[in-house]
Amino acid sequence: MSINAPVFIAGHRGLVGSALVRACAARAIPVLTRTRQELDLRDPGAVARWIGEARPQTVIIAAAKVGGILANNTLRYDFIAENLAIELALIEACRIHRVPRVLFLGSSCIYPRLAPQPMREDCLLTGPLEPTNEPYAIAKIAGVKLVESCNRQHGTDWLSAMPTNLYGPGDNFDLQGSHVLPAMIRKFHEAKLAGDAPVTLWGSGAPRREFLHVDDLADACLHLLAQVHAGQVPGDLVNVGCGADVTISELAGLVQQAVGHRGRIDWDRNKPDGAPRKLLDVSRLAALGWKPRIGLAEGLAATYRWYLDHQDQARH
Repeated sequence: MSINAPVFIAGHRGLVGSALVRACAARAIPVLTRTRQELDLRDPGAVARWIGEARPQTVIIAAAKVGGILANNTLRYDFIAENLAIELALIEACRIHRVPRVLFLGSSCIYPRLAPQPMREDCLLTGPLEPTNEPYAIAKIAGVKLVESCNRQHGTDWLSAMPTNLYGPGDNFDLQGSHVLPAMIRKFHEAKLAGDAPVTLWGSGAPRREFLHVDDLADACLHLLAQVHAGQVPGDLVNVGCGADVTISELAGLVQQAVGHRGRIDWDRNKPDGAPRKLLDVSRLAALGWKPRIGLAEGLAATYRWYLDHQDQARH
């Protein structure tokens, strides 16, 4: 696999970043990392100095402030301000020091709330965003446009990848700030320990969501970087998903089965559902010769096993 080394993975301790570290290690690709204490990615001067000294040939921007509906809708300023700061500091440093390969990781929430399904890359900015995570989405759109604009103005050959909903080892299981799937794992696990107590979940259960194991995302990222190096990727933006979705109610049943909980599921319809459907069109990625390997049921079972084995490390 032809990837310019060394690779700097910004955000290497997060869900996505840690999967990228694993994927690079499996391919013997040299990796550069910095903790938050070693390098504040919101500090443009510090980031530019470090990029200039380390001279990475590839930078993957996986660092971001992330969370579920509650966190996004409550910490709206934090989500837009911190993500804008991280993106601009890293992308500008890469421009100044002429980093050959940059991959910016966004989110499927950049697309309009009622975008035609499945969502193609060209539906960006064609309609209103989902209100509950609009600040985060705007920050991610800004990152996409920074990459696109740098390519146009400065002749770079960089790429943005838009992952669907992710899950897997290293996820955030904090009920106040996590995404739907890890929150369900923790809720069903704790209810199981409480004698199969009832589990209350947000919304109606009707919205449809697509889920991709984070190790599949990491594999797709390295595949894309190799394709960019070979000049095979059309455009600046590529969706990364599995091309299939389930209802939140169906997801709850799969998680309940994986955990072994046998109690009742209640739905709190006073809580928001979010967008009715978010399914990515992954035909562009499929045409580049990539497809996921890990099915949802298999991935859920493996993620629950990881949670049981790493409760002292899991973020709560």
